[in-house]
Amino acid sequence: MSTPATPPAGQQLSLQEALAKAHDHWTAGQADQTEILCQRVLQAWPGQADALHLLGLMAHAYGNLDLAITYLAQACQAPRAPAVYLSNLAELYRQRGLLAEGEAAARRAVAVNNMLPGAWNNLGIILQEAGKLDESRICLERVLAQQPDNPEAHNNLGNTCKRLGLLDRAEQHWLRALALRPGYPQPHSNLSNLLNDQGQHDRAAEHARRAIELNPQMADAYINLAAVETARDRHQGALRTLGALLSFAPSHPTGLAARALSLKQLDQLEPALEAAQQAVAAGPQSAEAHNAHGTVLQAMGRFQPALAAFDRAAALPGVATERALVNRATLYMEHGRKAEATAAFDRALAAFPASASAWFNSADLRRFTPNDPAIERMEALLSEGGAAAANDRMMLHFALGKAWLEIGESERGFHHLHAGNRMKRAQIQFDSAATSQWLASIAEVFTPALLDRLGGGGAPSALPVFVLGMPRSGTTLIEQILASHPAVHGAGELLNVQRLADSIGGFPQAVAGLEPKPLAALGEAYLAQVAPLAQGRRHIVDKMPANFMYAGLIRLMLPGARIIHSRRNPVDTCLSCYSKLFTREQIFSYDLAELGQFHLGYQALMAHWRAVLPASHFLEVDYEALVADPEAETRRLLDFLGLAWNPAVLQFHTTDRVIRTASVNQVRQPIYQSSAGRWRQHAAQLGPLLEALGLPAT
Repeated sequence: MSTPATPPAGQQLSLQEALAKAHDHWTAGQADQTEILCQRVLQAWPGQADALHLLGLMAHAYGNLDLAITYLAQACQAPRAPAVYLSNLAELYRQRGLLAEGEAAARRAVAVNNMLPGAWNNLGIILQEAGKLDESRICLERVLAQQPDNPEAHNNLGNTCKRLGLLDRAEQHWLRALALRPGYPQPHSNLSNLLNDQGQHDRAAEHARRAIELNPQMADAYINLAAVETARDRHQGALRTLGALLSFAPSHPTGLAARALSLKQLDQLEPALEAAQQAVAAGPQSAEAHNAHGTVLQAMGRFQPALAAFDRAAALPGVATERALVNRATLYMEHGRKAEATAAFDRALAAFPASASAWFNSADLRRFTPNDPAIERMEALLSEGGAAAANDRMMLHFALGKAWLEIGESERGFHHLHAGNRMKRAQIQFDSAATSQWLASIAEVFTPALLDRLGGGGAPSALPVFVLGMPRSGTTLIEQILASHPAVHGAGELLNVQRLADSIGGFPQAVAGLEPKPLAALGEAYLAQVAPLAQGRRHIVDKMPANFMYAGLIRLMLPGARIIHSRRNPVDTCLSCYSKLFTREQIFSYDLAELGQFHLGYQALMAHWRAVLPASHFLEVDYEALVADPEAETRRLLDFLGLAWNPAVLQFHTTDRVIRTASVNQVRQPIYQSSAGRWRQHAAQLGPLLEALGLPAT
């Protein structure tokens, strides 16, 4: 409905007075009187733009966004609707996630009045969220040209600069915004996000908390604080922060998506799925919500629904688009679909050529060759500042380390590996000496006497098979071989044993005070958690390498379980660990000397288990022997488990199952021996490791 050019004769003054009084009432907080006057104006003058605009502002103030949009959209139908009305409508569309409609309204606003800073500001924000970053930067710089001391414009331009990778400029704009307005919460929240990406977790947490102090209902600040907790591997802390957010904003899509991802990290997949579905329902146009939904479905092994969710996220604007494209590629990779994974990574890099995450994840999928253009591109991203975020640079260093080592450039490869490992080590807290003492204390507690005294309890079941050892020692290969047998299900790296040990309180010392009945309860709890995963098969393989710390507890709570220790040459193992940026924290792995010291502690503990655990339930397999004579070692494994021979176990690389470990691509290939003794060609770079292991440099 269009607004008449002039009001009905004789009513202009009374209508103007009514509108003026309506504004006065609204300014005074008298909403009822404001609405009555606006409705009287609309009865006399249907479609009157000023009354509709004011009703829209009221509806927005009271949280009814859809009604607010309806009123403002009607107001903006007037032929000469003021630019500010169009600008406000654009912002409401943005808040509703309707970016295309918001962009159209904002462009109309600046066309009506190209000197209105607020309209350029709103257009800049919308273009930023739509991923049109260069245009967004131009719009926001135009605002600052008119209003150089506008803190909101500095804050918004900082957001655009961050997404453009101009991190120094982003920080400058946010600090300028705070200098202009010290109590401004948004720049604090944004600085938290930036500093978290740079690995400066303490400062990031401080800024997020300051933002929450200034505005206790600022959703982004809670999400950024939760992200800091997640970066520190403190997922329960992240959930507490997100719980505080959802207590006052229960339908916040990004908050629900973040909650889903935190629950997924804790392996609470059903609650994670529920939270992800709530996020999608609350924000059907939210790329973050669909990406989180896909991530949870991926963890549940639901390939097609996960792929559909990632495709939906990738088709939507927002900061999650890049992550969704990378996630769909890794989904294909986990399922052994190399051609589709390669094409998906190519698609991600075509859309985001500076995506460190895409380069890093795709590096595991490819074999690098001399003059590989991928190496040139990654080196350029580092040298040109195209990857300014610390985490991005770290990922590129690890990818380039792999690339240069594969083409025989040891010195250049270790230049990158040392750089990447130093960056990761700076982000974590790890006490090497205390860890060595703790490993030694496990052997001191689990004496033969203790094992004899408590050995009569536990839950009697032969279902679980534990494959354990150092990371990168061959555990994934053994699991894949076993999982190729029709009587065995490979469950991957489960955290259940560690959580049960934590539930005791004070492991390992607290175990000495237990009785057989509580140990049986622990075993029953483990079986209840994993038995559904077995899908009726005779055995389920839990291949969490770190379970080597809990082998004695496993023996006590699950006396029927078989334990397989995967051994590999210590230097090859440590080199392989040092070459990897792990998804799950292996905090001992990012310094050569500390890595060697940890391996010594591991060796001592495994020697203890070898001495005290019965050979009927404890088997050691050497990686080098397995790759040299796969059939003989595989027969040993099957005999140990009481399984009949099945030729499928030698075709393990064709087995269709999800693999999520750092060896995801290696176990999709037939057995090869090239990694045995690999360390010798890099001995000159491994001095601190060799010294820690007590080995001569050769």
